[in-house]
Amino acid sequence: MTITLTAIHIYPVKSLGGIARDKGVVTTRGLKHDRRFMVVDHDHEFVSQRELPKMATVWMEIINGQLEFSAPDRDPVCVDAEPRALTTHAMRNVRVWNSTVAAHTVSAAADEWLSEYLGADVRLVYMPDTSLRHCNPEYASHSDIVSFADGFPLLVTNEASLDDLNARITRNGGTAVPMNRFRSNLVVRGAAAWAEDGWHEIAIGDAVFRAAKPCGRCQITTTDQATGEVRGPEPLQTLATFRETGKGILFGVNLVPVKLGKVQVGDRVVPK
Repeated sequence: MTITLTAIHIYPVKSLGGIARDKGVVTTRGLKHDRRFMVVDHDHEFVSQRELPKMATVWMEIINGQLEFSAPDRDPVCVDAEPRALTTHAMRNVRVWNSTVAAHTVSAAADEWLSEYLGADVRLVYMPDTSLRHCNPEYASHSDIVSFADGFPLLVTNEASLDDLNARITRNGGTAVPMNRFRSNLVVRGAAAWAEDGWHEIAIGDAVFRAAKPCGRCQITTTDQATGEVRGPEPLQTLATFRETGKGILFGVNLVPVKLGKVQVGDRVVPK
């Protein structure tokens, strides 16, 4: 059976809402615009839905080069989607997991908007091209870099794997979960359930990716991405019964680009 690309998502700001796209441009750090921005606290540590599930309800859109933040009952605020003239903005060393990265502050207006809406003292920062954050060398080469994503440039998930997971959840009396709980960049259809476990390389459109490692999942998968409500224990409860390993509870595969290019929904996916 032919495997095809059925969805593309970017998340311009780590842990805020995603944007569906018909087409995407693969860069060394991942899809263009994906997770180049991040929200940090007063200690310059990254903040995510783990601490503030309400972050899921900040909707993002890119309009005429502007990244627009919107949320229920609030006027939107915008910043440049690709900030260039940040020389007057402070450069901070920010922390994301075990990485320390130099990032620019972006907008006092966006800082105030996010702080008021999320109910926490936070700041928005941007990773400039001059900041190089390297992937985990255990699974990547010394030259592989990543944005503010958790660890690797892209994440691919398989519709058949979600179907199998949801069948197990519903058999146990639970409620099926949508794919957006897993916040993947690429979604494929036509592969057998869990076939992605055996992929070493995949070609999609003009691009080629190496499978770095299966993705260990956290409690963000229990948060409704439309409402920001934590609805656990699924899908982690059921996933843990058959997908738990010494490297976590697994769903999806982290990817590193080895050939850059364009991808679009409907592209054939060729795994090796």
